[in-house]
Amino acid sequence: MTQVQKPKISIKASQFTESVIREMTRIALQHNAVNLAQGFPDFPCPEELKQAACEAITADINQYAITWGDRAFRHALAEKVRWYLGLDIDPERQITVTCGSTEAMAATMLATVNPGDEVIIFEPYYENYGPDAIIASATPRYVSLHLPDWTFDEAELQQAFSDRTKAIVINTPHNPTGKVFSREELTLIAELCQKWDVLAFTDEIYEHILYDGTQHIAMATLPGMEDRTVTINGLSKTYSVTGWRVGYIIANPELTGAIRKVHDFLTVGSPAPLQRAGVAAMKLPINYYQELANLYQEKRNTIIQILDKVGMPYFIPKGAYYIFSDITSLTNKTAMEFATFLIKEIGVVVVPGYSFFSTPEAGQKYIRFCFSKKPETLAEAGNRLLKLRSSKH
Repeated sequence: MTQVQKPKISIKASQFTESVIREMTRIALQHNAVNLAQGFPDFPCPEELKQAACEAITADINQYAITWGDRAFRHALAEKVRWYLGLDIDPERQITVTCGSTEAMAATMLATVNPGDEVIIFEPYYENYGPDAIIASATPRYVSLHLPDWTFDEAELQQAFSDRTKAIVINTPHNPTGKVFSREELTLIAELCQKWDVLAFTDEIYEHILYDGTQHIAMATLPGMEDRTVTINGLSKTYSVTGWRVGYIIANPELTGAIRKVHDFLTVGSPAPLQRAGVAAMKLPINYYQELANLYQEKRNTIIQILDKVGMPYFIPKGAYYIFSDITSLTNKTAMEFATFLIKEIGVVVVPGYSFFSTPEAGQKYIRFCFSKKPETLAEAGNRLLKLRSSKH
């Protein structure tokens, strides 16, 4: 009798691939190419954070922190949120510290979403959101952001909401486009959330990286949204410590209770000494954030000048540290074919645009550049990219 073999992998795992962004970094290392793919700075974090981390380790803060986060860090975070966003949150009942904002989104979905629920995701989107919804047994419902300003069609968004909708994911400032959602856009989303009794999961990891006087509006600050918003953030981008894996979730006490349980069984906790070092990050002076925005605006302008010389169209980002570019004027290749060409012939690594769309065809004319790099890194990338000026590729 022939024995029927059971499938070795789950249906969930078969519905998505490994991260394309992280794969591009591995390829960059193989080819010694300039990495403008993965979103991490190649320059140091603030000295205050390095010193605080060393002091925490020396002080033997090397065992488990409280599962939902080091108390000193949670209280310092609550103070920072109060002055920046104007939200008065309870650090004992409304904060969960996680292993980066990546775990934060996954834990949030697992704690709140049921099989058969729908989660609305704006497209293009950071590549984790779709798999997060699938892992939580939900159905992603994609709503397109449209050029020239990467805004949504109001009627299309309204049609996406239904009795099946459990949550909507809002990433502002936005990865990969650099769009910053306006108060008007967020107000419409808030009205729909309240009409349909829907949660808002907001990824605000780039909240301080803003350009041209653009303002970050936190969804939780809008009328009627504080208790139905789950705010997701972390130290990674604002403080240039992507490898520390210290993220956090702010939510009402009921949601926080569920999220903390899921977080506990996912990872137990984020690194204790680095959480304690996060206190130093929360106490940096206000001018740190203005200097950070100015620094990144210079880097944005540098990459824009490079792309202007190359003749590659792009959307001017209002926040975050990415440039989303249209490659159709330079090549007939697909996004991955062109990205491979850039690696092998030019020596620069980017992210092919299909990584940010639910259907690969939709992203074939885009690539994403990351500009959170030292001036010399951007200069070297620029010198290499100028080889593209000669002809179509």
